[in-house]
Order: sequence, then C-alpha cells, then structure tokens
Amino acid sequence: MIIYGLKNCDTCRKALRSLPDATLVDVRAEGVPEDVITRAYAQFGAALLNTRSTTWRGLDAQEREQEPLVLIAAHPALMKRPLIDAGGTLYLGWTKDVAAQVTP
Repeated sequence: MIIYGLKNCDTCRKALRSLPDATLVDVRAEGVPEDVITRAYAQFGAALLNTRSTTWRGLDAQEREQEPLVLIAAHPALMKRPLIDAGGTLYLGWTKDVAAQVTP
C-alpha cells in the first residue's frame, strides 16, 4: 500500500500510523507517478484539487484557471491528501469510510 501525501501533513501521518505496512511517498520530494495521478483524476475529478489549502489561496486568478493536473504538477501540495493506492484501488482523503476499507 502506498500513501501519496506530505510528510508534515497531520492527516497523512494519521493514515500512516493506522497503516503501518504502508509506504509514504512525499509528493513534494518525489511527486506522484503520472499514471497514478491520471487515474486519480479520472476517478475523483475536481475533488483531487485541494482548494482550501494555503497554496491555493496564494495563487492568482489566472493560475487557478489552469487544468487541475497542471496545477498539481506545478504545486504538489495542491493535491488533496492522502491519496492511497491499495493494490491498484485508489482512495482519496482519510475519512472513517476510507479507513474502514483499507485498514486490516
């Protein structure tokens, strides 16, 4: 299981504590493989973009109009976190529902 997120994100750390066998991939340092981010966008659409983040608030109107995948590539912290790849099945966020589905 792979958790794509940020090492200093509280939600990602909670997910990692609950999934001790998972590997955390820091999207700032390592990015998200193109095939994974493309599948995630196809599955989650605009929900993949975190419009409540401080990074989003720092963007000007012209930058905000760019395609979500372009924005996430330029600013990895804009991706909603965590993105969990559990054997090819993708989950977005760390809610009770997601936790129930991926926790052993």
